[in-house]
Amino acid sequence: MNRGRNIIWGIALIILGIIWGCSALDLFDIDLFFDGWWTLFIIIPSLIGVFCDDDKVSNLVGLVIGVLLLLSCQEIIDWDILWKLIVPVIIIGVGLSLIFKSNSFKNAPKVTDGHITAIFAGHEIKITEDFKGSNLTSVFGGIDLDLRNAQITEDITINATAVFGGIDIYVPDNIKVKVKSTSVFGGVDNEANDNSDEEHVIYLNATCIFGGVDIK
Repeated sequence: MNRGRNIIWGIALIILGIIWGCSALDLFDIDLFFDGWWTLFIIIPSLIGVFCDDDKVSNLVGLVIGVLLLLSCQEIIDWDILWKLIVPVIIIGVGLSLIFKSNSFKNAPKVTDGHITAIFAGHEIKITEDFKGSNLTSVFGGIDLDLRNAQITEDITINATAVFGGIDIYVPDNIKVKVKSTSVFGGVDNEANDNSDEEHVIYLNATCIFGGVDIK
Protein backbone atom coordinates (compact mmCIF):
# COMPACT_ATOMS: atom_id res chain seq x y z
CA MET A 1 0.00 0.00 0.00
CA ASN A 2 2.89 2.37 0.72
CA ARG A 3 4.14 1.91 -2.86
CA GLY A 4 0.71 2.76 -4.29
CA ARG A 5 0.41 5.79 -2.00
CA ASN A 6 3.85 7.05 -3.08
CA ILE A 7 2.95 6.66 -6.76
CA ILE A 8 -0.30 8.63 -6.36
CA TRP A 9 1.42 11.39 -4.37
CA GLY A 10 4.21 11.50 -6.96
CA ILE A 11 1.75 11.92 -9.84
CA ALA A 12 -0.15 14.62 -7.93
CA LEU A 13 3.06 16.58 -7.25
CA ILE A 14 4.21 16.26 -10.87
CA ILE A 15 0.86 17.62 -12.12
CA LEU A 16 1.03 20.45 -9.57
CA GLY A 17 4.58 21.31 -10.66
CA ILE A 18 3.63 21.33 -14.36
CA ILE A 19 0.60 23.56 -13.76
CA TRP A 20 2.62 25.93 -11.57
CA GLY A 21 5.47 26.13 -14.09
CA CYS A 22 3.20 26.71 -17.08
CA SER A 23 1.31 29.38 -15.17
CA ALA A 24 4.61 31.09 -14.22
CA LEU A 25 5.58 31.14 -17.92
CA ASP A 26 2.16 32.56 -18.84
CA LEU A 27 1.44 29.56 -21.05
CA PHE A 28 -1.99 29.50 -19.46
CA ASP A 29 -3.59 31.19 -16.52
CA ILE A 30 -4.65 28.97 -13.63
CA ASP A 31 -5.11 30.44 -10.17
CA LEU A 32 -3.68 27.88 -7.76
CA PHE A 33 -4.96 29.88 -4.80
CA PHE A 34 -8.65 29.86 -5.63
CA ASP A 35 -11.33 30.27 -2.96
CA GLY A 36 -11.12 27.22 -0.73
CA TRP A 37 -7.75 26.00 -2.07
CA TRP A 38 -6.82 24.93 1.47
CA THR A 39 -9.54 22.25 1.40
CA LEU A 40 -7.26 20.28 -0.96
CA PHE A 41 -5.14 19.46 2.11
CA ILE A 42 -8.19 17.52 3.33
CA ILE A 43 -9.50 16.23 0.00
CA ILE A 44 -6.29 14.87 -1.55
CA PRO A 45 -4.98 12.85 1.45
CA SER A 46 -8.50 11.50 2.08
CA LEU A 47 -8.91 10.53 -1.59
CA ILE A 48 -5.55 8.74 -1.58
CA GLY A 49 -6.51 7.01 1.68
CA VAL A 50 -9.73 5.70 0.13
CA PHE A 51 -7.67 3.74 -2.42
CA CYS A 52 -4.54 2.94 -0.39
CA ASP A 53 -5.56 2.52 3.28
CA ASP A 54 -7.43 -0.29 5.00
CA ASP A 55 -9.43 2.30 6.93
CA LYS A 56 -11.52 3.47 3.97
CA VAL A 57 -14.55 4.70 5.95
CA SER A 58 -12.78 7.45 7.90
CA ASN A 59 -10.99 8.57 4.72
CA LEU A 60 -14.33 8.66 2.92
CA VAL A 61 -15.79 10.81 5.72
CA GLY A 62 -12.82 13.18 5.42
CA LEU A 63 -13.27 13.33 1.64
CA VAL A 64 -16.97 14.21 1.93
CA ILE A 65 -16.26 16.90 4.54
CA GLY A 66 -13.46 18.35 2.39
CA VAL A 67 -15.71 18.50 -0.67
CA LEU A 68 -18.49 20.14 1.35
CA LEU A 69 -16.05 22.76 2.63
CA LEU A 70 -14.82 23.43 -0.93
CA LEU A 71 -18.38 23.81 -2.23
CA SER A 72 -19.12 26.21 0.59
CA CYS A 73 -16.00 28.30 -0.14
CA GLN A 74 -17.12 28.43 -3.78
CA GLU A 75 -20.54 29.63 -2.56
CA ILE A 76 -22.25 26.65 -4.16
CA ILE A 77 -23.77 25.70 -0.82
CA ASP A 78 -24.46 27.98 2.13
CA TRP A 79 -22.28 27.85 5.26
CA ASP A 80 -25.37 27.34 7.43
CA ILE A 81 -26.32 24.28 5.39
CA LEU A 82 -22.72 23.05 5.56
CA TRP A 83 -22.62 22.98 9.37
CA LYS A 84 -25.98 21.22 9.41
CA LEU A 85 -24.61 18.53 7.08
CA ILE A 86 -21.20 17.89 8.68
CA VAL A 87 -22.55 16.31 11.89
CA PRO A 88 -24.86 13.87 10.03
CA VAL A 89 -21.97 12.92 7.73
CA ILE A 90 -19.78 12.14 10.74
CA ILE A 91 -22.54 10.12 12.41
CA ILE A 92 -23.18 8.14 9.22
CA GLY A 93 -19.45 7.51 8.87
CA VAL A 94 -19.24 6.24 12.45
CA GLY A 95 -22.14 3.89 11.80
CA LEU A 96 -20.57 2.58 8.60
CA SER A 97 -17.21 2.09 10.30
CA LEU A 98 -18.82 0.00 13.02
CA ILE A 99 -20.74 -2.12 10.50
CA PHE A 100 -18.14 -2.62 7.78
CA LYS A 101 -14.83 -2.16 9.58
CA SER A 102 -12.21 -4.67 8.52
CA ASN A 103 -9.63 -4.03 11.20
CA SER A 104 -9.57 -7.52 12.72
CA PHE A 105 -6.46 -9.65 12.34
CA LYS A 106 -7.19 -12.87 10.47
CA ASN A 107 -5.12 -15.19 12.69
CA ALA A 108 -5.51 -13.38 16.02
CA PRO A 109 -6.86 -15.39 18.98
CA LYS A 110 -10.33 -14.70 20.34
CA VAL A 111 -10.86 -12.70 23.52
CA THR A 112 -11.62 -14.84 26.56
CA ASP A 113 -11.22 -12.46 29.54
CA GLY A 114 -14.47 -10.50 29.28
CA HIS A 115 -15.22 -6.81 29.09
CA ILE A 116 -14.12 -3.56 30.74
CA THR A 117 -16.53 -0.67 30.15
CA ALA A 118 -16.28 2.97 31.24
CA ILE A 119 -19.26 5.21 30.42
CA PHE A 120 -19.01 8.69 31.92
CA ALA A 121 -16.56 7.12 34.35
CA GLY A 122 -12.92 6.12 34.78
CA HIS A 123 -11.37 2.74 35.57
CA GLU A 124 -7.81 1.82 36.54
CA ILE A 125 -7.08 -1.90 36.25
CA LYS A 126 -3.81 -3.61 37.13
CA ILE A 127 -3.45 -7.20 35.97
CA THR A 128 -0.96 -9.42 37.80
CA GLU A 129 -2.35 -12.85 36.93
CA ASP A 130 -2.65 -14.71 33.63
CA PHE A 131 -4.17 -12.45 30.97
CA LYS A 132 -5.94 -13.74 27.86
CA GLY A 133 -7.19 -10.51 26.29
CA SER A 134 -10.16 -8.20 26.80
CA ASN A 135 -12.80 -5.98 25.22
CA LEU A 136 -12.34 -2.35 26.32
CA THR A 137 -15.07 0.25 25.78
CA SER A 138 -14.71 3.89 26.82
CA VAL A 139 -17.61 6.29 26.14
CA PHE A 140 -17.08 9.78 27.59
CA GLY A 141 -14.77 8.08 30.06
CA GLY A 142 -11.31 6.63 30.52
CA ILE A 143 -9.65 3.26 31.04
CA ASP A 144 -6.11 2.60 32.29
CA LEU A 145 -5.15 -1.04 31.76
CA ASP A 146 -1.79 -1.92 33.30
CA LEU A 147 -0.36 -5.19 31.94
CA ARG A 148 3.26 -4.60 32.96
CA ASN A 149 3.08 -7.29 35.65
CA ALA A 150 0.60 -9.52 33.87
CA GLN A 151 1.44 -13.09 32.89
CA ILE A 152 1.12 -13.20 29.11
CA THR A 153 2.08 -16.68 27.97
CA GLU A 154 0.65 -16.60 24.45
CA ASP A 155 -0.53 -14.23 21.73
CA ILE A 156 -3.67 -12.35 22.79
CA THR A 157 -6.24 -9.93 21.35
CA ILE A 158 -7.54 -6.67 22.80
CA ASN A 159 -10.54 -4.98 21.20
CA ALA A 160 -10.64 -1.31 22.19
CA THR A 161 -13.39 1.21 21.43
CA ALA A 162 -12.95 4.86 22.46
CA VAL A 163 -15.89 7.21 21.78
CA PHE A 164 -15.24 10.70 23.15
CA GLY A 165 -12.96 8.95 25.60
CA GLY A 166 -9.47 7.59 26.10
CA ILE A 167 -7.84 4.23 26.73
CA ASP A 168 -4.26 3.80 28.02
CA ILE A 169 -2.68 0.34 27.85
CA TYR A 170 0.65 -0.30 29.58
CA VAL A 171 2.45 -3.37 28.21
CA PRO A 172 5.55 -5.33 29.28
CA ASP A 173 8.84 -4.74 27.46
CA ASN A 174 8.90 -8.28 26.06
CA ILE A 175 5.59 -7.90 24.23
CA LYS A 176 5.08 -6.68 20.67
CA VAL A 177 1.86 -4.81 19.85
CA LYS A 178 0.31 -4.94 16.38
CA VAL A 179 -2.43 -2.40 15.68
CA LYS A 180 -5.31 -2.10 13.25
CA SER A 181 -7.70 0.78 13.74
CA THR A 182 -10.71 2.58 12.38
CA SER A 183 -10.50 6.23 13.42
CA VAL A 184 -12.76 9.23 12.91
CA PHE A 185 -11.18 12.35 14.47
CA GLY A 186 -9.12 10.14 16.75
CA GLY A 187 -6.34 7.58 16.59
CA VAL A 188 -3.93 5.10 18.16
CA ASP A 189 -0.49 6.01 19.49
CA ASN A 190 1.69 2.90 19.79
CA GLU A 191 4.86 3.51 21.83
CA ALA A 192 5.51 -0.15 22.61
CA ASN A 193 8.88 -1.70 21.76
CA ASP A 194 9.00 -3.24 18.30
CA ASN A 195 11.88 -5.71 18.54
CA SER A 196 11.77 -8.84 16.41
CA ASP A 197 12.86 -11.08 19.31
CA GLU A 198 9.87 -10.25 21.54
CA GLU A 199 8.18 -13.37 22.86
CA HIS A 200 4.45 -12.79 22.31
CA VAL A 201 2.14 -10.44 20.43
CA ILE A 202 -0.84 -8.34 21.49
CA TYR A 203 -3.22 -7.80 18.57
CA LEU A 204 -5.06 -4.53 19.13
CA ASN A 205 -8.24 -3.87 17.16
CA ALA A 206 -9.19 -0.25 17.84
CA THR A 207 -12.13 1.97 16.96
CA CYS A 208 -11.54 5.63 17.83
CA ILE A 209 -14.30 8.20 17.36
CA PHE A 210 -13.32 11.58 18.79
CA GLY A 211 -11.15 9.52 21.14
CA GLY A 212 -7.83 7.76 21.34
CA VAL A 213 -5.92 4.68 22.46
CA ASP A 214 -2.37 5.00 23.78
CA ILE A 215 -0.03 2.01 24.02
CA LYS A 216 2.79 2.66 26.49
